Amino acid sequence: MSIASLPILGAGIGFRDEFTAELFLNQDKVDFLEIISDHYLEPNPYKIEQLALLKKHFTLIPHGINLSLGSAEGLDKDYVGKLARLINELNPPWWSEHICFTQAGGIDIGHLAPLPFTWEAIDVIVRNIKEVKQLIAAPLILENITYMLEIPGAEMNEAQFISEILERTDCGMLLDITNLYINSVNHNLDIDKFLAQIPLERVVQLHFVGGHSQHGMLIDSHSRPTNKEVWQLMERVTEITNLKGTILERDENLPIFNELAKELAQARQIAFKNSVKKMALSWV
Repeated sequence: MSIASLPILGAGIGFRDEFTAELFLNQDKVDFLEIISDHYLEPNPYKIEQLALLKKHFTLIPHGINLSLGSAEGLDKDYVGKLARLINELNPPWWSEHICFTQAGGIDIGHLAPLPFTWEAIDVIVRNIKEVKQLIAAPLILENITYMLEIPGAEMNEAQFISEILERTDCGMLLDITNLYINSVNHNLDIDKFLAQIPLERVVQLHFVGGHSQHGMLIDSHSRPTNKEVWQLMERVTEITNLKGTILERDENLPIFNELAKELAQARQIAFKNSVKKMALSWV
């Protein structure tokens, strides 16, 4: 994947039906949209019309949630076919999925489940990604997830696991900095070590949002404004990557759209400030 050749999209938001009207009233405050691919695989007339409208006014980045790249039994051929038709039709700059599995033994388990950090799991996900790449032309970027439990039997840490997958598949990375922060708190993950071990040159896009605490654990609920620790992490990451875009993922407790737009403006300011700084250094 040639990361350098990908366009810089800016600061965008994950599209949600609930704020459609406000989105178009504030179109100048949103650089691009991320859509959930699964919402458009078998679209009804309303969804077909909605997708056409969004495509007319915004650059769209499809974001998958149920491809289950880590399934040892392989991918659902019917699902992959529908996904390929959607993404090839949209022809986006890139599209994304999670480093996880959501199906096992033909059963949908209903959430993004972590993979064991083993060589065998790497072989599985690499094989599945190669199959997907034969059908989908757009570049694929892969997202790190949160996990409640660390699966026993790890043969490496998470950063090494992700790095090996990215290198062997030539994929970019969707670095979810909220997920990284949550894992650092819940599992005492060393963020400095994580960032030192992943291939930062492969980071294409960020996800960010706020969550909540429950029974002493942080939950990635996409339900709160972005907290200061995640903003600070964004500052660090944008200084050491050549970022192409950031996406605010808000799903619950949606505020008025102006509050979301303020977060986009802050993300844009951070990314732009660090882009200018890196450009100035390149001239020295």
